[in-house]
Amino acid sequence: MDKPAGLTSHDVVARARRLFHLKAVGHTGTLDPFATGLLILVFGSATRLARWAERHRKTYRAVIRLGVTTSTDDRTGEVLVERSPAEWPARSAIAAALQRLTGSQRQRPPAFSAKRVGGVRSHRLARRGGTPAPAPVEVSVYRLTVLEYQPPLVTLEAEVGPGTYIRALGRDLGELLGTGAHVTELRRERIGPWRVESAHPLAELTGGETLLPARELVGELPGIELAPDEVTLVGHGRDVIRPEPTAGEAALLEGGRLVAVAQAVPAGWHPAVVLR
Repeated sequence: MDKPAGLTSHDVVARARRLFHLKAVGHTGTLDPFATGLLILVFGSATRLARWAERHRKTYRAVIRLGVTTSTDDRTGEVLVERSPAEWPARSAIAAALQRLTGSQRQRPPAFSAKRVGGVRSHRLARRGGTPAPAPVEVSVYRLTVLEYQPPLVTLEAEVGPGTYIRALGRDLGELLGTGAHVTELRRERIGPWRVESAHPLAELTGGETLLPARELVGELPGIELAPDEVTLVGHGRDVIRPEPTAGEAALLEGGRLVAVAQAVPAGWHPAVVLR
């Protein structure tokens, strides 16, 4: 799906449930209400495969406003600090700061986020007037490229790993530059092999669209064709015996259709997730 601004990811899922007449609908990788772009919906038993899609790198296009810090690290929050420097940072200074934010690092999630603090979602604590401090998490930032700079706005493309908050990157960029900053626009353009150009606009969704096969969610895993009796065994959670060494994970198939995702065991493959 190509999510429009103003809706939560759950709103998109709710509309898909109504149109497709299915209760089991989920999504991979939440987008904030103000954000737009690629949102992968999963249906039926494929909802159990969401975590494999979430492993992929993601590419975003973001507009960051220097000089203004907000409570949510985006345009929807309360303005906390506003600065108007005599001279905005040079483009070279921005590039240097982004270089420091590239690579493996411990990132502090925004206060308004789904991270838990003392067992409670951080955004719930923040909305109650608290000042939650989610623990830093290890994230990977593969690339931060400045596409345009018209002070005080910085437009960049970010390629990041799972769990990385673009809002936090914008906030941290402002801290490194000494200006403060927040994200004013955010669009997710890619998740692994899927691009937003191939997505359906939500307004055009009818419920008659052909769904992609579940196999595509685990397309990076090697496929192993099963014999008919093995399909029955897998359906009951039994291992698939193979004489050759096994390692990692594999997609168990019946005529190309995904039956299960399996993990290697000494005797062969153990079905970790079985699709009905």
